[in-house]
Amino acid sequence: MKKKLIISLILMLFVSTNSFAEEAKTQPIGFKEAIAIALENNNEIKGMKNSLAASERDIGISRSYLMPKISIGEDFVTTNNPAQVFALKLNQTRLTSADFAGAPGSFNSPGNITNFLTYGLIQIPVYNKASIEALKMAKIQYSSNGYVYLRKQEELIKNVAQNYLQIGTANEYINVAQQGLKEAKEHLRIANVRYKSELGLYSDVLRAKTEVSEAEQRLVTANKNLNVAKRSLGFLLGTRNSVEISNTTPILDLKTIDYYQSFMFNRNDVKAMEINVQNAKNGIRLAQADWFPTLNLNASYNLYNNNYPFGAEGNNYIAGAFLKWDAFDGNKRHYETLKAKDKTREAEQYLENLKNAVDFKVFESFLSVEEANKNFELSQIALQSAQEGERLVMKRWQASLSPIVDVLDAQTNLDRARANLVKSSNDLKAQLITLYFESGVLKEELALENNSK
Repeated sequence: MKKKLIISLILMLFVSTNSFAEEAKTQPIGFKEAIAIALENNNEIKGMKNSLAASERDIGISRSYLMPKISIGEDFVTTNNPAQVFALKLNQTRLTSADFAGAPGSFNSPGNITNFLTYGLIQIPVYNKASIEALKMAKIQYSSNGYVYLRKQEELIKNVAQNYLQIGTANEYINVAQQGLKEAKEHLRIANVRYKSELGLYSDVLRAKTEVSEAEQRLVTANKNLNVAKRSLGFLLGTRNSVEISNTTPILDLKTIDYYQSFMFNRNDVKAMEINVQNAKNGIRLAQADWFPTLNLNASYNLYNNNYPFGAEGNNYIAGAFLKWDAFDGNKRHYETLKAKDKTREAEQYLENLKNAVDFKVFESFLSVEEANKNFELSQIALQSAQEGERLVMKRWQASLSPIVDVLDAQTNLDRARANLVKSSNDLKAQLITLYFESGVLKEELALENNSK
């Protein structure tokens, strides 16, 4: 657990990111650099880091119940209670024979007395089963929270990686839209030339103008999507500015499903849930701890004064050992034990459900990668066919053997094929990253840390 946390901290310190959250970087950032910046500056991760630190403090809080406690205080009382007056005079060493002169009347009506008590108290727990179990549970809970934190890091890495790829895809969409606009303008130019030479119809010019307008709209949309993707990546990196990327991504490869299934139950969230089951069992022992007695040592030193605080007209000490055992508590321990056992079975069911969900997600993600890979191959074939079809129709139109409608349809088909190739390529990479995430090997596959298995 500590090793993983150290590795994660080293990863987050790859680059200096102090000023990044205040202003956007002017230079494009690389893939691993973006991940490192996100792990350092993302607000949700920073919040979870604070939450993890808070859970570590619970260990100290639980340990404090097993540590000695020292108290210093000053109390003031004024009373005419006969027994209290006699005791306070005795503690102040002001009791004289004159106090007995009028007995028993002077005892019954002693008058008023004031007392300032300065004391120091030390309490030493010797044995407290409940506090021992609570400390053990706090340590285990901190370990569980550490794995939850690591899993949250992996989720952020997945989102950053997919968003980084999305920016590259948006750039490719712009290239496709620009190419489509360029070809649409060429169609319009040819249509104008043919119309002016009385070889074409004016309706062809109008249709070509419509194609140019639609191509311009697609380019506007592509630019908007690119700007949104850049801003989205900036959000993940903890800034309100858009982020430029170097557009270099790691090589992603697909292994057999057995490889991913061999790692999936080592996912950090599964480990966290396994620890929660263990802690639920400790909860049974905590509920049963009240069956055991508690033993404490107490000692105090007291100073008494009649007129002012921190005085010392008299002094004494009190020391002792205190053993307590609740023989019967109205069946409270019995029902708390039953409740803890129910909570244990609940945690075990959640763990089993999580493992089943992980197994399904890996299975689903693997099939999605295979589907995306096949679609990518088919989109390449479709693009080749669309390019050839557009070339042939263009020649027929220029030879007045086809109407411009066929050219526009062929161009639309070509633009769609180009866009689909870009989309299928991005889908394949995104599905691979999802598969890595679901099987718990994201950092290893992206070469963000050494594979520890």
